[in-house]
Amino acid sequence: MKSSVALVGELIGSTVAAFGLQLWGVEHIKQGKRSLLRVFIEHEEGIGIEDCVKVSKQVSAILDVEDPIKGEYTLEVSSPGLDRPLFTVEQFEQFAGSEVNMRMRNPIDGRRKFKGLILSTNENIIALQVEGSEFNLDHTDVEKANIVVE
Repeated sequence: MKSSVALVGELIGSTVAAFGLQLWGVEHIKQGKRSLLRVFIEHEEGIGIEDCVKVSKQVSAILDVEDPIKGEYTLEVSSPGLDRPLFTVEQFEQFAGSEVNMRMRNPIDGRRKFKGLILSTNENIIALQVEGSEFNLDHTDVEKANIVVE
């Protein structure tokens, strides 16, 4: 069974692409009875408020019909920003050489949080240099990852 986030991505990907934009990722944050559904869109020339508004209207209509998120939620459409979240192995590869904050679902060597330099990727493995040590982290175990802005 697919997660609600994966299902949302599948449902809206072609709609975002129809506007000439890229679906960067989807994030679902539960906040008590309500939740927040964040949709990140990208374009090589940047994202404007107009892009966010038109995508939001179309995505909202799709989600109202398909109803992949149970309960009440707020839809937020935005650019990933400078401290962008990373969702896919390809995004980690694209940002090789960048510093990243990562939180893992399961502890590795007794820790769940890592801050380090993305060295490379190989299939589902992300090589991260942390304080002089190299960690090979499984992408499927990444709970959250964001680029560090200096």
